[in-house]
Amino acid sequence: MKHLTFFLTISFFAVYSYGQTAFKRNDIYLEAGGNGLFGSVNYERQITKQPGLGFRFGVGFYTEKAFYLTIPVGINYLFELKKDNSFIDAGMGVTWTRINGKLFGESEIPNRDHFVNFVPSIGYRKHTHKNLMWRISLTPVANKNGLVPWLGLSIGKRF
Repeated sequence: MKHLTFFLTISFFAVYSYGQTAFKRNDIYLEAGGNGLFGSVNYERQITKQPGLGFRFGVGFYTEKAFYLTIPVGINYLFELKKDNSFIDAGMGVTWTRINGKLFGESEIPNRDHFVNFVPSIGYRKHTHKNLMWRISLTPVANKNGLVPWLGLSIGKRF
């Protein structure tokens, strides 16, 4: 009986500790600034089983004299820092924008109804013990108007 109790106790702690350290590969998060320009809702998936290469996409908005729908997509790489669930998050994104939220059809403003932004990023990311994530990033926006310094703040849930 002692051996069975010992075996069950060790098994419980092994399974429990594995569940605590397993890397969750999916994130859904809200972002202010960043790839979505003003704001966005995003999904991110790590391609590897450990922190590393991932991709993300979302839907967001931008407004300046008109409302723009934004579709941010990108890739990123997580560089782990000291095994404490914090990372350097480096990536490259492309954000497609369309005026008045219209995906198809003609715009009231010819030749200015849509544009593309390139958004490189570098930032700090933290994963908490409750499967939350937060991130702060430097995300300069490059488009036909030049380069604009920009920041991104994200918070979301890991699963």
